[in-house]
Amino acid sequence: MSERATCVLCPNPSPMTLDGTNTWVVAEPGSTDAVVIDPGPLDEAHLARVIAEVEQAGRRVALTLLTHGHLDHAESAERFHELTGAPVRAFGRGHNDVAPGEVIRVGGLELVAVATPGHTSDSYSFLLPADTMLLTGDTILGRGTTVVAWPDGHLESYLESLRRIEALTQTGQVAGILPGHGPFVEDAAETATFYLRHRAERLDQVRAALAAGDSTAREVVERVYADVPRTVWGAAEMSVQAQLEYLREQPSIDD
Repeated sequence: MSERATCVLCPNPSPMTLDGTNTWVVAEPGSTDAVVIDPGPLDEAHLARVIAEVEQAGRRVALTLLTHGHLDHAESAERFHELTGAPVRAFGRGHNDVAPGEVIRVGGLELVAVATPGHTSDSYSFLLPADTMLLTGDTILGRGTTVVAWPDGHLESYLESLRRIEALTQTGQVAGILPGHGPFVEDAAETATFYLRHRAERLDQVRAALAAGDSTAREVVERVYADVPRTVWGAAEMSVQAQLEYLREQPSIDD
């Protein structure tokens, strides 16, 4: 997957987390410092495995980064800080926030913070330039598509983030994706384009549902997501709310 990144899978599988949360340990070859991205939920055994992975490589955790604040990625952040002493950085935590375009250097490793809001308002991805990999959290998954977690999530922002990732693939800065859930994505360009196309198709389906007389998000879900397991209809309803908000915000033809 990457010369510099190793995945420690958290045993929290579910319809929303797929196989579980991917905790990424990232380090420059030969360095004694490592960065941990998304330590995951508050699972002591998982945190111990992450620390063991780092120590077995002869390293220490020098920094923890969060892609966003959802509990399956960030709940254990403070506990992980207690265990390792490493600072925790993210966007929107009110202290030492990650900034768009910031270059984060740890033990010779270089990461670039890429603002990718939309799934949540605080979502960030981290570019690993040396390996042309992008760690995307929940913005792009290794399998399937992600939810726009309305009301915090925002579809227009999410589409802009997908276009930002697509542009990084077009310039050659990103070839593969290390996601927050699911397997490694080998073709980042194809996946970013697929995600954009999928969102456009869903918007067309929502428009058609509204034209057919559906008036609530739940009614739209029952029509548009009829082929999706009911276990994820709650998440689908959040995405539909975000889609309805997006359509309301768009100027009409008469404007």
